[in-house]
Amino acid sequence: MVLTWHLRDAKGLAMKLTKTAVEKLEIPATGQALYWDDELPGYGVRVTASGVRSYIVQGRANGKERRVTIGQHGKPISATETLTADKARKLAMGLIASLSGGVDPVVEKERAQSLAVTLQDVCDVYLKERRTAKGGELTPRTKADIKRHIEKSFSDWKDKPVANITRDKCSVKFTELSAKGATQANQAFRILRALLNYAREAYRPGGMPILLENPVSVVSGKKMWNPNNAKNGRIPLDKVGAVWNLLQHKRTDDALLQSTRTGADIVLFLMLTGCRWSEAAQLTWDRVNLTDGTWHIPDPKNHNEVTFPIPAPLREMLEARPRIEKNPYVFPSRLKDAGGYLNNALPTMKQVSTVAGMHLTPHDLRRTFVAIGIKNNLEMWKLKLLTNHVIQDDVTITNYTETNDLRYLSGEAETIAAWIVEQGKIAAGANVVQLREVAA
Repeated sequence: MVLTWHLRDAKGLAMKLTKTAVEKLEIPATGQALYWDDELPGYGVRVTASGVRSYIVQGRANGKERRVTIGQHGKPISATETLTADKARKLAMGLIASLSGGVDPVVEKERAQSLAVTLQDVCDVYLKERRTAKGGELTPRTKADIKRHIEKSFSDWKDKPVANITRDKCSVKFTELSAKGATQANQAFRILRALLNYAREAYRPGGMPILLENPVSVVSGKKMWNPNNAKNGRIPLDKVGAVWNLLQHKRTDDALLQSTRTGADIVLFLMLTGCRWSEAAQLTWDRVNLTDGTWHIPDPKNHNEVTFPIPAPLREMLEARPRIEKNPYVFPSRLKDAGGYLNNALPTMKQVSTVAGMHLTPHDLRRTFVAIGIKNNLEMWKLKLLTNHVIQDDVTITNYTETNDLRYLSGEAETIAAWIVEQGKIAAGANVVQLREVAA
């Protein structure tokens, strides 16, 4: 319940909200009561049933009715000043003038809060709210990359307002990061661009974004992006057999730890499927069907849900893999009872690199899969489907070819797997490589 009065003295004359008048205002039994000063229209005091007296201003700004609380009578408004009736009147006069001039205090307060939002604040909300094209959360790898660049690449910006990030600052920062690593600089600024685009949409006090433009646009405008040097690393085809034998040795040697066998198994999985590391590492047993001979990705990087065939050597490996209680992953974390998936297979990849005679990454096994397919005269469009590449330049494949259920390509998958196994036999017969543990 709200009661409203205009102040009058005993003779019915207009009254000012003086200290004495304010402290004598009647306290309502319930709800609140509003008392308006008759000398300064729009200036008043709100008194609640608990006895709290607050100075207020009411008026219209840009056609909208606004009521602004100045503060409580007799309470501090700064470290050295208390809100008195005289001080409240002066503040009220300023607010009334601002309202008359079209300044909306509600919008201004929202603007001040938005302008104080830091890069870390934006990052935290982005990670919580951002969704993929199919409505899923960002992948753990993507989240990790974002957090890493906020902590390292933009460590000096993360606790400062995003509104302070300018084109000039972006230009200087991009140059600094590029000197340390071109690829990482590109990734860092693509992440920053996404975060600032989000900030422009999320923080719009009064309908006006706190960033009139994304300052990262200067990198494109000045053509500063570092060229992406095409990577073509892969296992030399004449070394594929030796690598296969190394992996077989590591995964079947009873003297080795289970974690060592898991590392070998996941690398073998990459060789036989050409999939991405994250697709293998995050594979759960409920998406593997050994009866039908398939494995499934519900939301891969290109958002194309797909079912793949399992060739015979891969089925043999999966059938031999142990299931870990309370851990759903095919390739579980090395940490005992961690419940997560394997983050890397660095020791195994180091040994694979030694046998292959060159530094290799898990993604190089993807290129190796394609190279083996080409060696066996398989059509490129089939290899692209088996590696789950986006195919946008072929209308026939895009519109008339099954791209979600690839069991019809089981023959091609078997061809690649059989060639790899045969190379292993050739390498073993020719004693090309001595199978031994290479120091991690």
